[in-house]
Amino acid sequence: MATKPRRATAAFAIFLLTTAAAAGILTDKPHSEAPYALLFGTVFGADDRPIYGVKITIRRSDQKKPKWELVSNHSGEFAQRVPAGAADYIVTADVKTPKGQPKPEVTVHVDNDERKEFNLHLK
Repeated sequence: MATKPRRATAAFAIFLLTTAAAAGILTDKPHSEAPYALLFGTVFGADDRPIYGVKITIRRSDQKKPKWELVSNHSGEFAQRVPAGAADYIVTADVKTPKGQPKPEVTVHVDNDERKEFNLHLK
């Protein structure tokens, strides 16, 4: 009778080990995620209050089309991972502006794998 609980315990232990190995917990390999920088911004209105639901586009300064599109959350915040390395990014709020006036934007410079915090003020 003592063999049934031992078999169940052994089977459970084998299950845990194979699950952990499949999940990568027991491997010695470093995490293979590529390094990145984080652009973290907050959108403020003319009254200096955070604005929810503003469409944000992000592009490298040497490119014409935006690569990322985001929407600010209830705190007016948004975040986007970008590749690590020296680069300038143009962050633009996609809002209606009077004719002839450019959309609010800010240039953010990244040197390496770092977090850059900035504000985007709407007029």
